[in-house]
Amino acid sequence: MTTLHTVQFYLSPENNDALANLCGWQSEHLSQLELRLGVEINHLGFQFSVTGLGDRIVKAEQFLRDLYDTAQKEVLDPPRIHLALQSLGFDEAKTMSDEQLLIKTRKKVIRTRNANQANYIQSVKDYDVSFGIGPAGTGKTYLAVATAVEALENEEVRRIVLTRPAVEAGEKLGFLPGDLNQKVDPYLRPLFDALFEMLGFDTVERLMEKHVIEIAPLAFMRGRTLNESFIILDEAQNTTTEQMKMFLTRIGFGSKAVITGDITQCDLPKNQKSGLRHVIEVLEGVPEIGFTFYQSKDVVRHNLVQKIVQAYDQFDRRSAAK
Repeated sequence: MTTLHTVQFYLSPENNDALANLCGWQSEHLSQLELRLGVEINHLGFQFSVTGLGDRIVKAEQFLRDLYDTAQKEVLDPPRIHLALQSLGFDEAKTMSDEQLLIKTRKKVIRTRNANQANYIQSVKDYDVSFGIGPAGTGKTYLAVATAVEALENEEVRRIVLTRPAVEAGEKLGFLPGDLNQKVDPYLRPLFDALFEMLGFDTVERLMEKHVIEIAPLAFMRGRTLNESFIILDEAQNTTTEQMKMFLTRIGFGSKAVITGDITQCDLPKNQKSGLRHVIEVLEGVPEIGFTFYQSKDVVRHNLVQKIVQAYDQFDRRSAAK
């Protein structure tokens, strides 16, 4: 028989606005926490009680205390609660502070939201070549850009190089209008959005003019050697095996490379093997290369995105079984 326990605690300092912010409209935030944490939460003013399994109530108490501190500084809403819950990480059996790593740029400080993100950032810092592989919404690209900006500002590298294969729903780069930058820009938009957020539009434009930030289609990387650079290959599931080998052999002295992608969303022709899927097999066991594999539980977008990813994963497993 499962034994339930109850812990009681008091939130201080007393702040009625922060308490209302913590609980949400008609206690919707507390209901969200109960559903996700598997506990029952009751309170009378600032006196709270949490009932559930022993390990759950300990974490739930600490989480409520942390969230109350946050509620005194910023407005909470269900998406913000969801992101905070991701950081709690029951599966990793760690506290929020244990899991968080910081990436510091001049304009903002980025905190990792779960253990896998922290592992990913640590891998990028530890290895010259790192892979971040998993579903959309897990922060692979955003964190890669943040780490690149941090390295540039700390003068660990002299430039940032952004690249990705120009493959999208069967279309090819040559059919797009405009010059090279205009052709590639739509494909690199997620990278640009992250750069603008961390550096500002004017700074990004200036650094691009000076070629400190460079954009390049993957096909244009052949024959180059990139020294003292932070290179990000995004959407790597759309590389061919030859392109992946070519890219990895471009890396020169003092450089770092981060390769991100989702092997379940490949736009290559059906008879062509993804370079990302292939390289996982080829480089398995090479100790100087870091791999981080994300799962659906690591999604840090709207909680519906996580459920969509899980539904697709389950469907793929059922199809494979048949």
